[in-house]
Amino acid sequence: MSLIGHLARLEAVAGGRARPVATVRHRHLSQRPLVLVPLTTAGEAGAPLGALVGTERTAPRVLFVAQPRDRELRFAFLAALADEILPYIDDHAGTVEAAERTETDPETGKRVKVEVELCADAPQIVVPSRGGVDFVRLLGRSMRFRRTAEQDPEAPYPAPPRVPLLGRWLTHYGERARVPGSSLLPAMTDLLARHWATGQSSLEDQHLGALLAWLEAPEGTSGADAALRAERARDADGQLLCPPAGPATDPAFDNKLLAPAIERYDRARVELAAAEDGIEADDRLGALTEAEHAIRALVVSRTRPTWDAVWRGLDLLCTLPVGARVEERWTRDRWSFTGHRDRVLSGEPPQPRRDDAVTAANKLAAREREQARLDAQEALDDPLVMAGRRLAGEAFAGEVTESVMAYSEGKRPSPRPLVTVRTEDRPHLAVGTKVYRSLGGKPQTAQFVGYAELPEEVSPGVPEPRDPDTRADALMDTRPDGGGDGTPALVLRITDRMGRGKEPEAGSVPEKGDMLCWTLFEHDQRGGPKLPDPENTPWTHGGPPGDAADRPEQPDQVTGEDIL
Repeated sequence: MSLIGHLARLEAVAGGRARPVATVRHRHLSQRPLVLVPLTTAGEAGAPLGALVGTERTAPRVLFVAQPRDRELRFAFLAALADEILPYIDDHAGTVEAAERTETDPETGKRVKVEVELCADAPQIVVPSRGGVDFVRLLGRSMRFRRTAEQDPEAPYPAPPRVPLLGRWLTHYGERARVPGSSLLPAMTDLLARHWATGQSSLEDQHLGALLAWLEAPEGTSGADAALRAERARDADGQLLCPPAGPATDPAFDNKLLAPAIERYDRARVELAAAEDGIEADDRLGALTEAEHAIRALVVSRTRPTWDAVWRGLDLLCTLPVGARVEERWTRDRWSFTGHRDRVLSGEPPQPRRDDAVTAANKLAAREREQARLDAQEALDDPLVMAGRRLAGEAFAGEVTESVMAYSEGKRPSPRPLVTVRTEDRPHLAVGTKVYRSLGGKPQTAQFVGYAELPEEVSPGVPEPRDPDTRADALMDTRPDGGGDGTPALVLRITDRMGRGKEPEAGSVPEKGDMLCWTLFEHDQRGGPKLPDPENTPWTHGGPPGDAADRPEQPDQVTGEDIL
């Protein structure tokens, strides 16, 4: 966490209210997101108990499993979940637009631009907390390899046809959620904590009710007291008034309400199976239905407060203006969604249980690259974030006090103007360090030459050298407080984005009086070295030579149910 973040937390503790740590919204929010509030059975992370799901704030679809240990009921729950999520995905998969993408020509080996389809929008699934993201990933892993009755008539407990397809999509969303800056599967607690700082720990921020209490505390009340009530307040029956954000449940709820309700349901099923005549069967069927409704009501009582909290969080986030580079990151999410759609349509098998060495290395490199890109873009979009980077010595802002034209040596001299910047920041600079500023949306590079005396502080009795390079040497000073008042004056040499002519293009060179912000970090991230193809991976990383039994497990063959 940056120094700005620590300061905001201290102010939140002192003032009893959450403090902003961003001036713009750094994540994309869909105009029609699908909200998913899952609930799991205690002690069995892969056994769903229920969920609220839907795109309508006032009309969520209630899904529940009356007996989580029953495989058939569990598959029925997953099929109902697929009936809610897959149509939402299909709505976005069918609307495309033309886009250009750079690919390698297999014949010439050159990079060429080709026109391809890009989905005009991507479906966004919002969950309450990181636990919801982990649950989505777990569901995808447990569903995408399920065998259906058509695939294998002899398979025990065959899954409904659309369950494996939903598993593939949830797996993709779970993997994409690990990419920094992605908004396909955001957790509401992470979204709010990114833009506001509370007076509690980051672990406590994962309780959505407590986090919102800091943000919504009425005037004259303390956010800490409101958060404590959200975490601990209980009704007359001993149940939490603000249940956890899921998917875990409260032990008091499990022991006092849920366990007796499931026992009544099991007893009603046994009695219905033992009924001998129609009248008795009708009575016991009514008891079974009543037991199901009781479990459904319990699921709603635990998930509806969280459902409403997620929508309140979306309202708060919508009050912030969108960052300038958020749309660029969302476009990468759209490419990711379109790519997976194309893989499904082309008949590729499901994602393997384990990645090969090349795929795993590519994923790790992509996440590292996206993290660096996200950090840079958030700082460029948000002055408050940039302030944290300036305090850390990773950027500086100041006024241009002098701009002197200079040229490089060689047969064809190029413009290399020297710019003096007076700043109150203390960047971690060494001679030759590259710094960057945003010019027309692109980074312009400069090189730190050294510290200088300010022009007005040069002794008037010394004549000013005419040659710019000599002038720069005359201004150089090894002291970091080049100005007499302790304010550094930094000399920078501009090295690019000035056009190809002998004279720089208009506006490409800072002028005296300009207020600029320079960063020590790059604005764009470059790709790493090309990795070998999976079949050419060394044997030390799972490739040939070697026995096929030592290779990663292969996925099941694609079936008709895997096609959209």
